[in-house]
Amino acid sequence: MMRSVFGASVQGASHIRSGRECQDSLKKLVKDSGSVILAVADGHGSDACPYSKTGSFVAVNVFCKIMGEYLETYAGQQEMLFTFLKREGDTKIAQEIDAEWKRRILRLHAKCKREIPSGEGKNREKEAVYKLYGSTLLGLVITEEFLFAFQLGDGDIVKVSEAGVYNIIEPDKILGTETHSLSKAESWRKAITLIRKREEKESYPVMYMLSSDGLSNSYKNDEEFKKTCRDYYVLLKEHGVKAVSDQLKTWLQETSEMGCGDDITALFAYETRGF
Repeated sequence: MMRSVFGASVQGASHIRSGRECQDSLKKLVKDSGSVILAVADGHGSDACPYSKTGSFVAVNVFCKIMGEYLETYAGQQEMLFTFLKREGDTKIAQEIDAEWKRRILRLHAKCKREIPSGEGKNREKEAVYKLYGSTLLGLVITEEFLFAFQLGDGDIVKVSEAGVYNIIEPDKILGTETHSLSKAESWRKAITLIRKREEKESYPVMYMLSSDGLSNSYKNDEEFKKTCRDYYVLLKEHGVKAVSDQLKTWLQETSEMGCGDDITALFAYETRGF
């Protein structure tokens, strides 16, 4: 089996017009074992969250750091890691991500000597700081034995193969424009995780895609979004990774312009059968 990992972030069409920077971040980490870690985060970008680009940057780095350390700790013991993540993924792992993100945000805020928003007591002051950096987080760990997915807030983690297109995690939809956020108190309670063994007779090629909600929101319904996911899969099969990777930013920018106007990030892992 051969795997290629690539992705891109683009500034949303509406953000270009308003002069607001892209709030999305992505990160990919390929381990010596062949396992990969993918992360995408979407800073909220509202006036109440002026530093959310930093918040999303911290989020993807935290996920890759924490999951990378677990892969190293359990090197050669994937069955034990699978059991641990199945038992602790939505509690201990989510708590670690929550705590590490908040720790880094406080440190960065102090290092930049930014004003501390007024609040009633120390905890309220911290909560006010976190809000300035609000972000969602999507994460996926792919090993030879299993997949581990993490989602806090909106966005999509999708798998595409000859069998079809489906969300690895069904996002917890919130009415309106609100979303779950790392900036909220005990944000880990809103995290959704899933761990699944790889199929012994996996159908190749297979494509995994993490995308911020700017992509799915640019289509009129979920069916149209999944059709686009399928289109990317077909393009990869017919034209290869380099051709798709080279054009990805252009396509995402066009999608934003014709769609919701938001920032868009898409991060792919594409697997083919090796010879």
